[in-house]
Amino acid sequence: MDVLSALLLAWTLDPVQKLSLQFASAIILVCLGAATMKLIERARRQRTEKEIQSLTKAAETEAEKILAQAEARAQSEFLKRREEFDADTKSARQELRTEEKRLSKREDLTDQKLEMLNRKERTLEAAQKAVLEKEKGLANKDRQLNELIARQKSQLLKVANLSLDEARELLRAEVERDMQRETSELISRRLEEAKETAETQSREVIITAIQRYAAEHTCESTVSAVDIPSDDMKGRVIGREGRNIRAFEKATGVDVIVDDTPGVVVVSAFDPVRRETARRSMEKLIQDGRIHPTRIEEIVAATEKEVTKQIFSTGKQAMVDANIRGLHNKLIEMLGRLQFRTSYGQNVLQHSMEVAFLGQVIADELGINGQMARRAGLLHDIGKAIDHEVEGGHPKIGADLCKRYGEKPEVVNAVAGHHGDVEAQSLYMPIVAAADAISASRPGARRETLERYVQRLQKLEEIASDFEGVRQAYAIQAGREVRVLVDADNIDDRVSGKIARDIARRVEDEMEYPGEVRVTVIREVRCVEYAR
Repeated sequence: MDVLSALLLAWTLDPVQKLSLQFASAIILVCLGAATMKLIERARRQRTEKEIQSLTKAAETEAEKILAQAEARAQSEFLKRREEFDADTKSARQELRTEEKRLSKREDLTDQKLEMLNRKERTLEAAQKAVLEKEKGLANKDRQLNELIARQKSQLLKVANLSLDEARELLRAEVERDMQRETSELISRRLEEAKETAETQSREVIITAIQRYAAEHTCESTVSAVDIPSDDMKGRVIGREGRNIRAFEKATGVDVIVDDTPGVVVVSAFDPVRRETARRSMEKLIQDGRIHPTRIEEIVAATEKEVTKQIFSTGKQAMVDANIRGLHNKLIEMLGRLQFRTSYGQNVLQHSMEVAFLGQVIADELGINGQMARRAGLLHDIGKAIDHEVEGGHPKIGADLCKRYGEKPEVVNAVAGHHGDVEAQSLYMPIVAAADAISASRPGARRETLERYVQRLQKLEEIASDFEGVRQAYAIQAGREVRVLVDADNIDDRVSGKIARDIARRVEDEMEYPGEVRVTVIREVRCVEYAR
C-alpha cells in the first residue's frame, strides 16, 4: 500500500520533483548495491579464511604423518645398522677367539717340543756317559785280549812248533770266532733290554718323526687336481677371509691346496672316496658359480649320495661280472670302494677281478672248486678299502671283514694268508697267493717294468748270498720276502739272528723297493742214517 501511494505521489509530482526523486532513488540504489557488495565480499572473505584454516590444518596433519613415517624409517635403519654392527662385532670376536686358541695351541706345541728337546738332551748325555763307560770297558778288554794273544802266541810257538805266520793265522781265526760269539750274545742281551723300554721309546720316536717329517705321499694315491677356468675363480673358492674354503674342507674332510699353479686347485686326502667326493663337488661348484657355505653343504651332500650310490652299483656290477652270489651288502660296498683305490698305479678292483679269474683257472686245472677260488680271489684285497681307517695290514683287515660277514673259513684263510702271513689251511690260500703274484707282477700291470722287477729280485738274492755261512737265498712273494738257508754246522742260532739283521740293513742301504722286505734266516739240522 505504501509503495502504491508512493507511485501515485510520484505521478502527481512535477518534472523537477520527478527528476530529484529519480536522482535520490539512484543514489539509494548505489548505496544499497555498495552495501550488498560489501556484504558479499565479507561473506567471501570469511569463506576463504575457513578454507585456508582447513587447508592449514590438513597440511599440518600431513606434515605430522610424513614426520612420523620419517622417524619410523630412521628407527628401522638404525636398528638394521645396529644389527649389522653387532654381527660384524660378533664375527670379529669369534675370529679373535679362534686366533687366540690357535696361538695357545702353538704355544703348547712349542712347550712340548722344548720339553722333548730337553728330554732328548738328557737322554743323549746319559748315552754319551754310557758310551764312555763302554769305551773304557772295551779298552780294558782290548788290553786283556792283547795279553792273552801274546801268551797264546808264545805257547803255540813252544808246543806246536808252528811258524809265526801259521800261529798268527790260527790265533786270528780263533779270536774271530770268539768275538763273533760274544757279539751275538751282546746283541741278544741288548735286544732283551730294549724290549723292556721299547714302548716308551717307540712313542717318543714316532712323535718326533711325525713332527719333523711332513713330506707328501704319492700324488696318485692322495691328491686330485681340479681344473678351473681362470685364476679369478681361486678367489671365489677361497671366499671372504677363507670362509668358503674352510666350509668346503669341513664338509668334505679333505685339504684344499690353492697355490700359484695356474688353472688348478688340488684336493688332498688319504681316503680315496672322500677325495673323489671332494673333487666332484669342487667341479660342480665351479660350474655352478654360486660358491658360498650354504651352497657348498648342499652340493657336498648331493655328491656324497651320488658317490655312495655309484660305489654300491660298482660293487654289485663287479659281483655280477665275477659270477659271485650271496655277498653281504657291506662287502659289496667295500668292493665298490676299491674302484677309487690304486696300488703302485694298478687299480685294486681291476686287480681283484684278475686274481678271481686267475684263481678259478688254477683251481680248475687242479680239479678243485673254481667257484670258491674265484670268490676268495675277488675278496683277497678287500681290506684295502678301509686300511687307512683300521690299524693293521690289509690281509688281516680283509679276513676280519670276511669272517664278520659270514664268508666260509676257506675264503677267510685265503684272504688272511695270501702274503704268507698265516699258515695255509686249504689249497685256496696258495692258489690266491699265486694268482695275486701273477696279476701284480705281469708286465704292464704296475709301474715297475719286468726288467727292473727281475733285477730287484736278483739283487735281493745277491745281497743275501754275499754273507759267510749262507748256502742258498731265494726271493719270494714278488720280492716282499727273502729266505736264507745257512750252514747249520758253522752258524749257530745267535749268529743266525745277526745275519738276518745284517742282511736287512744292507737291503735298506743299497736298494729301493715299495713297502717292506721280510728277511727269514733258516738254520736246519738234518741227521740221516741208514739201516742195513
